[in-house]
Parts: sequence; structure tokens; C-alpha cells
Amino acid sequence: MRKSLRAMLSEPKVVVAGGFILLLLLVAAFAPWIAPRDPLEQDLMLGTLPPAGYDGAEPGYWLGTDDLGRDVLSRLIHGSRIALTVAFVAAGLAALLGTTLGLLAGWYRGWVDVVISRLVDIWMAFPPVLLSILLVAVFGSGVHSVIAAIVIIDWTRFCRVVRSETMAQAQNDYVIAARTIGFPRFRILVSEILPNVAPVLVALVSLEMGIAVIVEAILSFVGLSVSSDTPTWGGMIAQGRAIIYQGWWVLVAPLVMLFLTVLAFNQLGDGLRRALDPMMRR
Repeated sequence: MRKSLRAMLSEPKVVVAGGFILLLLLVAAFAPWIAPRDPLEQDLMLGTLPPAGYDGAEPGYWLGTDDLGRDVLSRLIHGSRIALTVAFVAAGLAALLGTTLGLLAGWYRGWVDVVISRLVDIWMAFPPVLLSILLVAVFGSGVHSVIAAIVIIDWTRFCRVVRSETMAQAQNDYVIAARTIGFPRFRILVSEILPNVAPVLVALVSLEMGIAVIVEAILSFVGLSVSSDTPTWGGMIAQGRAIIYQGWWVLVAPLVMLFLTVLAFNQLGDGLRRALDPMMRR
């Protein structure tokens, strides 16, 4: 455990990207106390105020206001709560479902592998974004519907990768030795193969978190995520797009945060894989 922790802390990508995500988590957790203003408070007299440093800016509105006079910084901070909730919960559930099926398919093979593989092929034939929009439209708007749509769609990503890694690990000497000794097959799967699949799985989970953030932003952009009153990055992008010539900052601020968050999740996944995979540390 300590060796793995030292390896992670010695990887620059883990330190930088992980630090950014940790900071974002703290901001989201303490959003009501950190945000300078109520994200829903409107003041039409203060509509489309520019960010601090520009002509016409007002003190206390660091990133300006939108066309309804709402503080952009406060809405950005509160929007991180939705983005991170969807990222962690959806990625975790998709990983749990996909990994379980992938391990079973790659280890037991036979009819189990055939059934799961055919199910994955059928599921991946549907365009993911269109399917997610359809599912949310059927389930209704809300964070739970967005999470359910992401899990239903993206479990296949984990299943295919974990199945392939499980089949590769099953050919290694340590697995053959465990079977020769007489270890039960399920014990070999859980105690021998799963730990060696973990580095790839960790990287995939981090990547899926970034994808979940993008999917939630897309659904918010088209009005299929949470209610329009709740601040979300996708909703802010949609609003900023409509008033880009009057208030470009309303569009730019959430776009920058979306880009940095997805980049951080991707770099964290790559760094964790390098730190945890003994073959890549050599």
C-alpha cells in the first residue's frame, strides 16, 4: 500500500491532475460558503456586467453576470456539484456493472462469454449520445436520469476492456500455478486476476468520469438534465451561446472549466496507470 502511494505521489500527472480534482471537490462540497452570491439571485439592472478588470465591471462580480444579472462565478461554483456528482456516481456504477460482466466473460468463457459479448455488440451499435438523450427523455429530467443513462450506455466500455485483460491474465504463469495447486476458480478470479486488471480499470474509471462530465453538459445544454433553475455548466454554455455578443464571458467561463476538468480526469487516469502498473514503471 505504501509502495503504491509513493509511486502515485512520484507521478507528476497524478499530483497535478489529482490536486486540481481534489480542489474542485472541495469547492463543490463547500459551494454554499465559497460562492460569493446566491447563484439564483437575479438583478436585471446588473445584467451582462463584464468580468473584473473590464470597463463597466462592478466590485464583487469577478466573472461578471449573465443577462439576468446572476453572478457567473457563483453559478460556476454551484455547477461543479452537478458535474462531479454525475462523474463519480455514474462512472462508479458503470465500472461495477461492466467489470463484473467482463470478468465473468473473460474467465469462464464458453456460453457466458458468448451471451455477454453479443449483448455488448448489440448495445454498442446504438449511437451513445443519441441513446443517452432518448433514455433521459424517457426517464424524465433529473440527475438520477442522467446517471442512469450514462450507466446503461457506458458499462460496455468497461466490459470489453476488462474481458480482454482477463483473458490475457488467465494465460500467465501465476494463474496456471494457482489452478494447479487447486484454488477454486472464483477465488483465482477475485484474488489473482482482479488485482492485476486494476491498473487498467483505474485509468478507465478516470477517463469515464471525464466522459460523464461531457455527457451531463450535453444533456444540460439541450435542457434534458436538471431543471433550468439549477446552475449547470451545460446550461450556462447554452445561455452564453444565446448572448455571446453581449456577454462572451457567460460562455467562456463554463467552457474553460469543462475543458480543464475533463483534461484533469484524463491525465489522472494516465498517471495512475503508470504509477500502479509495474510493467510501465520499469
